[in-house]
Amino acid sequence: MTLISKSSEWQQLTAHWQKMQDVPMRNLFAVDPDRFKSMSLEACGLLLDYSKNRIDQKGLGLLQNLANKANLKQAIDDLFSGALVNKTEQSAALHTALRCQDGESLVYKGRDVCHDVRAVLEKMDQFTCALRTGEWKGATGKSITDVVNLGVGGSHLGPKMVTEALAHYADRTLRLHFVSNIDGTHLSETIRDLDPETTLFTVTSKSFTTLETMANAQVARRWCQDAMGSRANVLKHFVAISANRQRVTEFGIEEANFFEIWDWVGGRYSLWSAVGLPIALSIGMDRFRALLAGAAAMDVHFRTADFEHNIPVLLGLLGIWYIDFAGITSHAVMPYDQYLRYFPAYLQQLEMESNGKAVTLDGLPVDYQTGPFIWGSVGSDGQHSYFQLFHQGTHLTTTDFIVPVNSHNPLNGHHQKLLANCLAQTEAMMMGAGLTEIDQHKGERGGLDSVNRHKVCAGNRPSNTIVAKAITPEVLGALLACYEHKTYVQGAIWQINSFDQWGVELGKKLARVLEQELTSATMKGAHDASTLGLLNYCRDNMKE
Repeated sequence: MTLISKSSEWQQLTAHWQKMQDVPMRNLFAVDPDRFKSMSLEACGLLLDYSKNRIDQKGLGLLQNLANKANLKQAIDDLFSGALVNKTEQSAALHTALRCQDGESLVYKGRDVCHDVRAVLEKMDQFTCALRTGEWKGATGKSITDVVNLGVGGSHLGPKMVTEALAHYADRTLRLHFVSNIDGTHLSETIRDLDPETTLFTVTSKSFTTLETMANAQVARRWCQDAMGSRANVLKHFVAISANRQRVTEFGIEEANFFEIWDWVGGRYSLWSAVGLPIALSIGMDRFRALLAGAAAMDVHFRTADFEHNIPVLLGLLGIWYIDFAGITSHAVMPYDQYLRYFPAYLQQLEMESNGKAVTLDGLPVDYQTGPFIWGSVGSDGQHSYFQLFHQGTHLTTTDFIVPVNSHNPLNGHHQKLLANCLAQTEAMMMGAGLTEIDQHKGERGGLDSVNRHKVCAGNRPSNTIVAKAITPEVLGALLACYEHKTYVQGAIWQINSFDQWGVELGKKLARVLEQELTSATMKGAHDASTLGLLNYCRDNMKE
């Protein structure tokens, strides 16, 4: 495989950035008054405005040429057809099949995975309905009031983010809690005020061996047993979501409380499966199915729309434009919606774990940047912290603004103020403010020129704006699928595997050795001087 950076399409983009890098976006709008019309599009309940980017139509065309050179269309077909796109693990990545609609089928390794998905969804439906209505009760006959999800990574971030994002639709008589950290404080503080007799634990782990999750599950089991005595009764308060039926059985969870996921579901793409059971318990299965339907609609858009009218493709290509040709590796995500406050953290795992790779599918070292740093927070909090760096700092960051036109909680003009702030920030980043705007009274007041220079904002900061009429289950599903596909677009063009995470496994392997050494008199492995010094300090000062 020849590196994509050696192609003429890549070289043309390199040359085009040299021409565009100093062009003010103000000028692009002045030359083309219809720029918003030509550089915005609407699909699946989302409006994407990408007109505030340092790019012209020629640059967009060159990016599409790069996509064609990378055979992106075939890569998209491979994703949906069950091809082995996860080549290092010889697996398909069939998260899109998790939202297959009625009448659809997809055969993979001799099985119709859509049939299997529908069977699990039906089991989820029955369980969710029984628990939410109070028909399903704990061991002592009391209804469940609290559900604690034990998971980490994709088994935690996705369900937590969606549950919070759709809290407006939640059944408030059922409280959802999420524990991911191996730090005992997280579990201790979560269950401190709960009643074991009315608490249900959902243990989510594909392998059912994940260190953090199983350590927390064992403590939760002891907590319940201390309160209720019989282990048989205790296990009625546990549900498992896993691909490892044997491990689930060994833990003691019965088949009726086991919800299957499959090896072809990557953790960070799994919220659409039984991993999303906490979501369904919160908002109900009808709305969970609406979430799936919204994602399925985005799947169709991604598969069928031309690249120039394809929201995930355009977002992916614009990211490559800045990362590889402008040298900007910092990307902020700013949801102007309190319900979406965990969305940036969710995207951190989705994009950085997927595309934080340094070798191609063939094992060749890349000679270009892959995977930007993703960060952000809910608006308008960011305006009072790090936006100063956006406007006047020396670092250049690209930004996605996400905002609903309508709020689920329309207080006294609050949402209009929020909307105004969001739109103002996109305008300020693009337009900036020079001395001509700031120093309008120069000469009258005298001596303030140097002070006014401190007020200058250079502008020309790129951003995308994604607008929805409201954040509904369907719209959220489309938004999440959009970012999944954006991530895949970039991975396909960078020629990397977006579905493995060997770097994560390295830390886990080393931790297992160090955990033993913290309480052992002998060393199991050889360590560098720093790690050895830290290890010895911790051993000498541990209280237990």
